[in-house]
Amino acid sequence: MKSPDRHGQTASPDPRALPPPTAEEQEHSSQLQQLIREEIAACGGLISFARFMELALYAPRLGYYAAGKYKFGVAGDFVTAPEMGSLFARCLARPCQSILAQVGGGDILEAGAGSGALAADLLHELEALDHLPEHYLILELSNDLRNRQAETLRHKAPQLLKRVHWLDALPVEFRGVLLANELLDAMPSERFRIAEDGVRQLHVTWETDRFVWREKQADEAIRARIEPLALSTGYTSEINFMAEAWVRSAADILKQGAMLLIDYGFPRTEFYHPQRSDGTLMCHYRHRVHDDPLILIGLQDITAHVDFTAIADAATGTGLSLLGYTSQAAFLIGSGLEQLMSVSDPEDVRAHLELTQQVKKLTSPHEMGELYKVIALGRGIQESFPGFAVHDRRGRL
Repeated sequence: MKSPDRHGQTASPDPRALPPPTAEEQEHSSQLQQLIREEIAACGGLISFARFMELALYAPRLGYYAAGKYKFGVAGDFVTAPEMGSLFARCLARPCQSILAQVGGGDILEAGAGSGALAADLLHELEALDHLPEHYLILELSNDLRNRQAETLRHKAPQLLKRVHWLDALPVEFRGVLLANELLDAMPSERFRIAEDGVRQLHVTWETDRFVWREKQADEAIRARIEPLALSTGYTSEINFMAEAWVRSAADILKQGAMLLIDYGFPRTEFYHPQRSDGTLMCHYRHRVHDDPLILIGLQDITAHVDFTAIADAATGTGLSLLGYTSQAAFLIGSGLEQLMSVSDPEDVRAHLELTQQVKKLTSPHEMGELYKVIALGRGIQESFPGFAVHDRRGRL
């Protein structure tokens, strides 16, 4: 079964139908290909897919997220919820307000802030609610994205820019809201395939003029996770140890407050469903979606869906409490979406239509409403969030 994209569409079956890169893009891609080929040679002819994905996305100055390519919005390769308008951030402000109130102040730390749209709109709404954080911290490794985030904030929230600070790494300790929207899906994943002789780990090599797949016996960590699932021969999918490690690191610094993680994915029983036998890997290029990560190197996003059971286990294993898990639609409705819509003036036809379109994209099961999930994990937080009152799915994890 082909994996749906960020808005529920089916991945293109033929990457050859994708628009060709420009000469400048092709030159950029060739430089990154050469870097990856050198690493493959240094490693004896193979690298794991997770390492390939890491280099393709994050290699300094060349990786997709490290270079200057315009990624978000209509002019980029995909659109995230904050890019559609302010409604997503305005709803998110309600649980943020609740968490900040419970910790008696505190900060917001957004990991991977994209264009900065969420930061700007969230600060605006918290200002209107008279509950601004002491600081708004952005963990961002890409200088290109940092510059764009600063530009967005200067344009949309200049009076609040003094509260914003950029980080190179997680702080030693943290109190408040740790927020990540579409972060975990872009963390490098391992790929595996079930063969007659057991679990095989997918690697990448260079052959003639292109990158190709190769298989080796999976390492112990992958076998320990996958063998108990008794998947059928030929089943191919992903496992993201890096996302789990990141959540554990974030949990270790969280002294009081909560993590709100928003991404597309499933609980483990659905992630490794028998019908999902081709896995969840997706690539985004100029608003086209396909499933070949070995082409357009450095020019396309590469993602895999999130195993939210693994994320919950990683966090609770460090002592965090699982505060809620639900669909994005249910979370936004519980966080005040209907109230925000009720004050929209239908006589202002253009503004009301734009708001209605945002609601449809954010909540429709055929758009982002069902595929995207929200999980909350906290320490020292007692009050339940209204966002999980509509339909809390913790029992499915």
